[in-house]
Amino acid sequence: MGLRQPLSADRLSARDGLISVVVPAYNEAPRIVRCIQETAAAMDALGANYELLVVDDGSDDGTASIARQAAKKLARVRVIGSEVNLGKGSALARGAYCALGDLVLFTDADLEVHPRQLELLYEAMVREGVDVVIGSKMHRDAKIEYPLKRRIISLAYYGVVRTLFHLPVKDTQTGLKLYRREVLLRVMPRLLVKRYAHDLELLVNAHRLGYTIAEAPVVVTRERGYNRIGLRDVFHVSLDTAAIWWRTYILRYYDRVGIGVDALLERMRPFELPDEAAPEPEAVAAEELAS
Repeated sequence: MGLRQPLSADRLSARDGLISVVVPAYNEAPRIVRCIQETAAAMDALGANYELLVVDDGSDDGTASIARQAAKKLARVRVIGSEVNLGKGSALARGAYCALGDLVLFTDADLEVHPRQLELLYEAMVREGVDVVIGSKMHRDAKIEYPLKRRIISLAYYGVVRTLFHLPVKDTQTGLKLYRREVLLRVMPRLLVKRYAHDLELLVNAHRLGYTIAEAPVVVTRERGYNRIGLRDVFHVSLDTAAIWWRTYILRYYDRVGIGVDALLERMRPFELPDEAAPEPEAVAAEELAS
C-alpha cells in the first residue's frame, strides 16, 4: 500500500507521530473516569503525542455521559460510540476508523493491563521491526496470577488456534495491542465477528496479509474476579473460531472482500497526505470504510 513508515526511535518521548489510544467501554460507569484520567496521565508520563478515544458500546448505565464530562477537562480526549450494544469488536472497529494516529493502541477500560505498558509494546515494535505487537499473558516474562482452570483453557485454545491458523503468537485475547494504522484500515473492513473472537479474526487476517506480529509480556493487576467461563461461552468462542476458519480456507471470503477493500484504500490514499482541502480522515473512514 506504500503507507508504511519506519520507526526510528525506541522511546515514545523521542517520536513526533500521533498515537491513538482506543478504549472500548460497556457499562463501565464506576470505572470510566479513573480509566480516562489514568490513561491520559500514563501517556503524559511517557511523553507520547497521543489522542484518547473512548468508544461507548451502547451502555445503559450512563458511561457515555460520565465519560464526556471527564473529557471536557482533557483536551486530548474524545468520546464516541453507538446507541445500542453491538459488541467489543464493533467498538474497536469504530475507534480504529476514527483514529487519526499512525499507531493505534487498544486497551481495556478496567486497567487490569495498564496502558502505561505501551512503552514495552512500542519498544518491541521498533526492535523487531513488526507491524503489530500484542500484550501476552502467556509470555514467559508476564506477571499474572492465573487460575489453573483458566490457564488450561487458554493453553487448549492456543493449541487449537495454532493448529488451525498457524499464528506466531500464544495469546490472542489480552486487551493491550499496538497496531500500525495501515494494518487496521486494511483488515477491519474484512471482519464479521463482533463479539467473542474478534481479536482472533483481526490477527488471522493481518497475518495472512503479510503483516508481522510479535508478543510482549504484560503485568496484569486484577481488580475484578475472573468471569466464570460456562459452556455457553465455550460454545460461542468455538463457533466463531470455526466460522473464521471456514471463511478463511473454504469460502475464501476474506480474500474476495479484500480486493474491494484494497481498491477503496487506494482511492483514499490522497487523504493520507497533508492537504488542508482534503476531508477529515475521520469522516472519510467512517463514511466509506464502515459502509
